[in-house]
Amino acid sequence: MSEARKLAAILSADVVGYSRMTGADEERTLARLRALRSDLIDPTIAVHRGRVVKRIGDGILVEFRSVVDAVRCAIEMQSSMVERNAGLPAERRIEFRMGVHIGDVVEESDGDLMGDGVNIASRLEGVAKPGAVCLSEDAYRMVKARLDLAVSDLGEAKLKNIAEPIRIYSLEVGGAPGKAAAPAPAKTPVVPDKPSVAVLAFNNMSGDPEQEYFSDGISEDIITDLSTLSDLHVVARNSSFVYKKTTTPIADIAKALGVRHVLEGSVRKAGNKVRVTAQLIDSTTGGHLWASRFDRDLTDIFAIQDELTKEIVSALKLKLTVGEKDRLANKKREVNVQAFELFLRGREHAWAATRQGGVTGRDLLERAIAIDPDYAPAHAVIAISHVIDYANGFSSDPEQSLRLAREIAERAIAMDDGEPAAHLALGSAYMWTKDLDRAQLEAQRGLELSPNSVDALRMMAHIKIFAGDPKGALEILDTYMQRDPHYPGITLQFVADARFSLGEYEKAIEAIEKRLAQNPNSETAYALLAACYGQLGRAEECQKAWARTLELSPGFSMERRRRVLPFKKPEDFERRVEGLKKGGVAV
Repeated sequence: MSEARKLAAILSADVVGYSRMTGADEERTLARLRALRSDLIDPTIAVHRGRVVKRIGDGILVEFRSVVDAVRCAIEMQSSMVERNAGLPAERRIEFRMGVHIGDVVEESDGDLMGDGVNIASRLEGVAKPGAVCLSEDAYRMVKARLDLAVSDLGEAKLKNIAEPIRIYSLEVGGAPGKAAAPAPAKTPVVPDKPSVAVLAFNNMSGDPEQEYFSDGISEDIITDLSTLSDLHVVARNSSFVYKKTTTPIADIAKALGVRHVLEGSVRKAGNKVRVTAQLIDSTTGGHLWASRFDRDLTDIFAIQDELTKEIVSALKLKLTVGEKDRLANKKREVNVQAFELFLRGREHAWAATRQGGVTGRDLLERAIAIDPDYAPAHAVIAISHVIDYANGFSSDPEQSLRLAREIAERAIAMDDGEPAAHLALGSAYMWTKDLDRAQLEAQRGLELSPNSVDALRMMAHIKIFAGDPKGALEILDTYMQRDPHYPGITLQFVADARFSLGEYEKAIEAIEKRLAQNPNSETAYALLAACYGQLGRAEECQKAWARTLELSPGFSMERRRRVLPFKKPEDFERRVEGLKKGGVAV
């Protein structure tokens, strides 16, 4: 038998406690391992250009041309297992030990590998902790500059049947930066009486970090689809995506977000094919209510989303209105794949709410529209980006931005009156042009179409503050914060504004202080804080807060804010000016 010597990177892996698991439930264990091999192990190895040398029971030996590829493959598999095991009891978790070494091997004519390079990798796997990857010193030296994981130097060890001691380094995948537990929300929400779900960011299994926008976009679209169901409480993307790439157990995520059920999954896109896996987990038991895998052409991506929504409706036994039943039954969306991908990328940039994000996002979205002129969601997001530019002072021509937002939103509604984002954009444009009645109608229409839409809830609360209904605004904000427990800091600004309008200055200060703890450079928060102190007769604190306002924004002007802020009742704004004057501030 001919043989050849060569240098190769070797990955050795096996399942922790395999004998115990098969002894307890052989059929289920083997089925889960087969599914893992199909969905995770083999595709991940292929993406990183590995070759499976052999499988031995619960173990696998893989050859790579590069040790970087070997380590990246090991990290991706271990990271994916952390996420798949989250929420499962210890006895049901499948965990791997892995070892990676680069060294001399002998390749037999049948492709099998022999020699110290293989033996060392196997011995390293044997000393690895469950979920960890152990590297030899040679392997570690070649990849250490590329690692952002916690690494433990285990020192030199004498491995069985290996002549010389080997220095070992352990990668603690679960302790990686970006893999820490997500922060808890300020206030743990109460699980509502009706069915409730949080959709986690689906894992990008394409092997290319550049494709993350695609898996995120699919997750966001699923949230959007589920948000249209009135019998379901759906947590906002802003909160569920906090747990992206964390090791937080499913039960803890569900508790922090105030839901009973969690949907998790993965997306793998390769060429014109896509695989979407999803599983709906009951956080109280850790059991799966439903799980499925969709292998389709990329052009069927909307059909996958629609089918997934219907499956969840069935699994949760949701009560649908007649309109919701009709929408689900008749929902047929055609897709131009190129336009869809441009839309996902453009939306991601636009949602960043930055000056450059708006420019980049609009460019991508306009390219999508050039391919598909009637793509209503793309028109809607462009309109929203113009409102963002106006509200944040990014536009060199604010009035032009508002005009474009209104015109483009109206165009999107004409294309599809059932597009919630278009009504959100038009309502926002109406609000800033001080047409509060029409703004409220558009916000209400958005909520009819998407009862769980946190964007529509937040806009409705904002409108009510300007319309002189601060109590109504606070009620809506309570609902909003229930749906988005990790709500952005601007929410606290709205709470403070509503409290100020009610004359509850101490409560307004409490909200502002929380806001400033998150963003100490908010000049609008300091301006309102100064007005609160002035109304309470605390002149020194008023002047100090106002000085900080001007320090952060030297051109800050109450006169300009009087012109721009769309208060229906002038006295609601003048009470702020009055507070500053009482505190000794010249305005």
